Amino acid sequence: QVQLVESGGGLVQAGGSLRLSCAVSGGTFSRYDMSWFRQAPGKEREFVAVINKSSYSTRYADSVKGRFTISKDNAKNTMYLQMNSLKSEDTAVYYCAADWVGGSGRKYHYWGQGTQVTVSS
Repeated sequence: QVQLVESGGGLVQAGGSLRLSCAVSGGTFSRYDMSWFRQAPGKEREFVAVINKSSYSTRYADSVKGRFTISKDNAKNTMYLQMNSLKSEDTAVYYCAADWVGGSGRKYHYWGQGTQVTVSS
């Protein structure tokens, strides 16, 4: 019943910026650790960034450190990925994900449908 919907993708020139959004419905947003992954054509899906439920801890893939910033807004039930200094190798479908550990210790994981980011050079 938890639904994640990505938006904000598009076509941008190298060196430009985009901000992706991930809107969450059907659950309690503040319970979730949130993350971004991406998958280029013919490539494996790879980790991009993660933010914990308190927003106090973040982690980034080496390939995006210093260029991308992950954040979330509990009032809007939305996570963001600010992407600056974009490179052609950033071209991929970007997916958001939510993770939650219940009181019993059971782990839950949800995926969005993805949004296309294309960087031209």
